[in-house]
Amino acid sequence: MDVETVVIGAGVIGLAAARELALRGREVMVLEQDPIIGSQTSARNSEVIHAGIYYPAGSLKARACLAGREMLYSFCREHGVAHRRLGKLIVATAPEQVATLAEIQAKAAANGVDDLRFLPRAEALALEPRLACEAALLSPSTGILDSHAFMLALQGSLEACGGQVVCGAEVTGLAPVDGGYRLTVADGTDGFALTCRSLVIAAGHGAPSLAGQLAGTQAPQAYFARGCYFSIAGRAPFSRLVYPVPEPGGLGVHLTLDMGGQARFGPDVEWIDSLDYTVDPRRADGFYAEIRKYWPGLADGALRPDYSGIRPKISGPDAPAADFRIDGPREHGHAGLVALYGIESPGLTSALALAGIVADRLEA
Repeated sequence: MDVETVVIGAGVIGLAAARELALRGREVMVLEQDPIIGSQTSARNSEVIHAGIYYPAGSLKARACLAGREMLYSFCREHGVAHRRLGKLIVATAPEQVATLAEIQAKAAANGVDDLRFLPRAEALALEPRLACEAALLSPSTGILDSHAFMLALQGSLEACGGQVVCGAEVTGLAPVDGGYRLTVADGTDGFALTCRSLVIAAGHGAPSLAGQLAGTQAPQAYFARGCYFSIAGRAPFSRLVYPVPEPGGLGVHLTLDMGGQARFGPDVEWIDSLDYTVDPRRADGFYAEIRKYWPGLADGALRPDYSGIRPKISGPDAPAADFRIDGPREHGHAGLVALYGIESPGLTSALALAGIVADRLEA
């Protein structure tokens, strides 16, 4: 075999998995189709370190988020990755929503998140005077980070263990061979073939189609849900993230902050047929009323298009949100193969925990 282990995809999940495998003594090569690491899902999100509040109790999302959160904070401290544990307010903006806060708190507690604190209106406004709400929950474990710096740190740690990342190398074909797998790789020239003993498919949107080339994998169907973000000029008058009480279909238009204090609003949800990161400025029209429920001071015309991300979903618009799916040999019968599907939010927070699961399943 040319390489012991190949990881397809140099997003945050692929890099974290490759690093964990290298730390365990494996020879690892990461193949990334784009010219740089982490330029799709991993670079197009809210950069939030989630507490683990909303996910179904016992789900892989809930478990990986809770474990991954503390692993991520520790990693950032140890590797000098910019981050801030600044907290989040979940706000009830109408009297009838106040009871929902207790339900959210109970759901969070079932997931092991026991630090949420109920704030009456006066206490919430004492923290954020420009906020409008009836009451709120304070999540002190929520934070933000520089996601690209995190990925660079993962790559550096991987390379320090002898691993390597090859960008501009798109895997176009997979086939089983005796004792492993043969990959066909396009690199902008004549391409090349590569064999490996173990394979991790962490290709985000492309994972189902890649895994589907191997008989018996039962790869799920891929769906694409675009979320647009809008920003404002200057700083917003908030020092914490602000999320409305969730409504059917999503978490609502929330306010997040980047490491420079710049506010971003979103994402919304738009189901599309292929990867298209266009942000239609007209989508801002639906943001104003939602944002003004918790920030009445948002001025007309203040929102400007920022960027979009596309969630690598494995459940469609009329189905409940799917859990993370990590298929190892026990699920598909292929020795030395792990495929990850539907790693959307809270994938960034969960990355280090998911990496451990991937490595364990390869070693099982």
